[in-house]
Amino acid sequence: MKCLFVIICLILEAAVYAQTQPPTGMEQQLENITEQNEDAETTDDSWMQQMEYLKKNPVNLNTATVNDLQDFQILNPLQIENFVSYRKLLGKLISIYELQAVPEWDIPTIQKLLPYITVTDAVTITGDFKNRLKNGDHSMLMRYSRTLEQSDGYSTKDSGQSYYAGDPSRMIIRYKYQYKNLLQYGITAGKDAGESFFSGSSKYGFDFYSFHFFARNIGIIKSVALGDYTVNMGQGLIYWQGLAFGKGGDAVNIKRQSATLKPYNSSGSYYFNRGAALTVGVKRWQATGFLSFRKLDANLTSTDTLAEDIVSSIHVSGYHRTQSEMEDKAALRLISYGGNVKYVNNKWQLGINAVQYQFNTLIHKKEVPYNLYVFSGKNWLNYSADYSFTYRNLHFFGETAFDKNNNMATINGLLVSVDRSVDMMFLYRNISEKYQSLYGNAFTINTLPTNEKGLYAGISIRPVYKIKLDAYTDLFSFAWLKYRVDAPSRGQEYFLQCTYTPSKQAEVVTRFRSINKPLNNTAAGNALNEVINFANKTWRTQINYQLNNTWSIRQRFELLWYTRENENPEKGFLSFFDIFFKPKMSKLSLNTRLQYFESDSYNSRLYAYENDVLYYYAVPVFYDKGVRYYLNIKYNILKSASVWIKWGQSIYSNKTSIGSGLDEIAGNKKSEIRILLSVNF
Repeated sequence: MKCLFVIICLILEAAVYAQTQPPTGMEQQLENITEQNEDAETTDDSWMQQMEYLKKNPVNLNTATVNDLQDFQILNPLQIENFVSYRKLLGKLISIYELQAVPEWDIPTIQKLLPYITVTDAVTITGDFKNRLKNGDHSMLMRYSRTLEQSDGYSTKDSGQSYYAGDPSRMIIRYKYQYKNLLQYGITAGKDAGESFFSGSSKYGFDFYSFHFFARNIGIIKSVALGDYTVNMGQGLIYWQGLAFGKGGDAVNIKRQSATLKPYNSSGSYYFNRGAALTVGVKRWQATGFLSFRKLDANLTSTDTLAEDIVSSIHVSGYHRTQSEMEDKAALRLISYGGNVKYVNNKWQLGINAVQYQFNTLIHKKEVPYNLYVFSGKNWLNYSADYSFTYRNLHFFGETAFDKNNNMATINGLLVSVDRSVDMMFLYRNISEKYQSLYGNAFTINTLPTNEKGLYAGISIRPVYKIKLDAYTDLFSFAWLKYRVDAPSRGQEYFLQCTYTPSKQAEVVTRFRSINKPLNNTAAGNALNEVINFANKTWRTQINYQLNNTWSIRQRFELLWYTRENENPEKGFLSFFDIFFKPKMSKLSLNTRLQYFESDSYNSRLYAYENDVLYYYAVPVFYDKGVRYYLNIKYNILKSASVWIKWGQSIYSNKTSIGSGLDEIAGNKKSEIRILLSVNF
């Protein structure tokens, strides 16, 4: 351990004189989302698609709306408000460099935005409308991936056991037409590994199909959606289907910010609506209505007391690989409708939101104590009021919601800009253990907003230009039982991060995070589960440096300690080294990683974001002991066409098999390949 500390200190000292690119914070957010969702893969790549599109079609700040600025997921509400006020007071911007004069806009923030923004003369709406159908960008994407080693699910077809109906390949095809942010339409088709193709439950080829048409700013019609789309309202207490970030050093992360309607063209099969939606606006008033018809995957169970079948669980993974998964496919019909009304003033806004659900089959989940208050029945209702208000350097926001049984949930937050170098943020949440929402996604510890009370306080300090300190604490409690927690409980989370930027090309980030949460503990000879606290502490240091215009490198070290009450801690360690090669005028670019990891068990697992092919990212979970490496290659075949290839392999020590169940692989290696072809025309 002492040798490791010395090595890290030497690398930190060297990093002061090295060079790197400024980070966006996206990697840490995606790692947090994967951890909170119990290692489930996040399939929503809409944000990545939009940011990639903006590199070629940057937002004109002289015409950018509040929604345009929010979509960056980089600016906090005070920065957005100050920019709008600055532009209103002094007129359109003459140069990008003028942004330094906007209150609260510091150099690091502007650097993050630079690839996606421009300053030009405003284009008339009439001119935009005429160009929508003919001057947009057509794009076609085809992606193929598979694990090379065969798992048990593909080798037991003749044994009479459960097996995967299809082959191990995973595919997606997506066509999209887009003209700025004013018109977008397209179709997406996808198949997961193990799903059949032109057979079985997928007689029409792919297992999943999605179509969307989305237009903005047609007179009083602010947005119209046909086909698949997402709805985001308030602070996520009743409805939020888009990608939502959580805790971190930036104030932008504690407030949900998004346009109410957005197009959907990702490959996930649960978090979206299918039907029609419309937003209209007159002066300061704006109203949205939506209607959705969905078929969801669900497990139907017969009972002795009811004549009809009931739904015991709703599946969100979208997998249709085994016989049981195929039987659950589209077993439940859902009709949902609702909307909101907003009044937007210069400094404040107020919204009223509502959503109604109608199922064709009774939903009744497993009767266990932690499910005492869970949603049950054929219909449900949620409604809420949300607000935001800016007064000088203070920004207040929040939402108060109710469900069908008038159970209440509330979230209220405050952002304070003390001066240009200090920001503070506070968020209080009080969500009844009886409150239920089906598509909620708020700023909570729990995956869904229910059974939680908490107080979050954070601060961001820039004492000198080259140093930024971020810290937060979150104290939370649960009034009722939870899955694997058989008693009311409480916990705490603490976070401290220091970012040192010695030059425009260099960055060193070191952070410490500690989270204490309750968990069941089964003791020998005890028939009841004892609820104890466990502590998960991590220390991470990451160094990024840009060697020159072609080469850059990145290195991370992370240590983890997992401790149960009165037990010795389990430990985890992860280290990787990345190399990026990206010449300005070359058709070829690549990046590669070499990684080592070890942990005492799954409890002390670690996460690491991986660079991947276009619009795709992976956040694998690492435990046990082994090494991993991967290589990403991008080659521009033509000016409008490029191919991406990723090869990755994990090699474990002292293991004879990897995974479990149908995903178990014999041996100690797991290899995957991913190929993507992107064409613009």
